[in-house]
Amino acid sequence: MDNFETYIFDLDGTLLNTIQDLAASCNYALRYSNMPEYSVDEVRMMVGNGVKKLMERAIPEGLNNPRFEETYASFRKHYLEHNLDTTGPYPGIMDLLKNLKAHGKKVAVVSNKFYAATQALCKHFFSDYVDVAIGERENIRKKPAPDTVNEALLQLGASRDTAVYIGDSDVDIETARNSNMPCISVLWGFRDHDFLVEHGATRLISSPKELML
Repeated sequence: MDNFETYIFDLDGTLLNTIQDLAASCNYALRYSNMPEYSVDEVRMMVGNGVKKLMERAIPEGLNNPRFEETYASFRKHYLEHNLDTTGPYPGIMDLLKNLKAHGKKVAVVSNKFYAATQALCKHFFSDYVDVAIGERENIRKKPAPDTVNEALLQLGASRDTAVYIGDSDVDIETARNSNMPCISVLWGFRDHDFLVEHGATRLISSPKELML
């Protein structure tokens, strides 16, 4: 196993299976505005760039729709109230995080999910294991920009040279590249093997056990 000292994880589709709650809140907001709804699998292909981008893709005409802000606000309110309805860690994730902490590794989460939800979910599920959790904020560029990764490294007091980024999407691959870090792509998340390889994945794993020390 590689001698990494710092592990930076994506959240949705990597540590947590959030798709059912995301889809439920998306469709709640769309119903609120009398807009067409989507299946869970359709929503799965819209996620990965933050919830505003999700709603931009889901709402007819996106940002140009005069009811965009109202519908997006409805999503945010519903999701903050219901983001724990069905969400939970993927099998093996808790054992992996315990293992990394037992070996003295630094662990961070960087997400394009809005900041309050990122903080709430990480506190609820991973408070004993995640040292830093960073979500979308107005004063910092979202992934695939390297800003959230850079902030995580700064808060951790960690070196980029011994850090690795773990995620489940093309955005994560690009984030790692922009952050000058190796990327490990997971196959239990929101994108499949062929999609990830097509978008530049070079190292893929099918189980959290493959990261354990």
